[in-house]
Amino acid sequence: MLSGKHPMDSLIASDRIPANASGERLSIEQLWQLLDEVKDPEVPAISVVELGVVRSIEWQDDTLHVCVTPTYSGCPATELIEQMIQSALEQAGLRQFQLETRLAPAWTTDWITPAGREKLREFGIAPPQGSASKLSLMGHSEIIECPHCGSQQTEQVSEFGSTACKALYRCRDCLEPFDYFKCI
Repeated sequence: MLSGKHPMDSLIASDRIPANASGERLSIEQLWQLLDEVKDPEVPAISVVELGVVRSIEWQDDTLHVCVTPTYSGCPATELIEQMIQSALEQAGLRQFQLETRLAPAWTTDWITPAGREKLREFGIAPPQGSASKLSLMGHSEIIECPHCGSQQTEQVSEFGSTACKALYRCRDCLEPFDYFKCI
């Protein structure tokens, strides 16, 4: 069903009674913690909350409303992420909720939390450097630090890495290849 807020928005709804299995309404903080356990299927070291895909969680009367924005509109993991969020809510006993996919404003790497950035680095993916500015279009390039050894002596091997949102880099010091999560 469409939300009526934007022609590209979509909603997934459950038609059961509100609250969790014990009959108590979960707090917003508990819900953020619950969804922080849902891992990104492409980078399982980071949650969809840390990635910034979950934009908002709020109770609207007796219905939980969760708004998500995919990392980009063509992301192949979008449907799976929605299913994983829906499953987490259902497993927590939530009975009435709406999951809205909102494309505007578009997701940006600025939405990745500091904890998420650190987890990317620990996983071997260089987190986005700086913010999602468009300075690279004018010839300005960021120094990408190697997530393995911390060296700034790195080079881009390919504009595209394991997914379209990543570029492939190599460290000139430790010689290890690594993905860089591009600023978008």
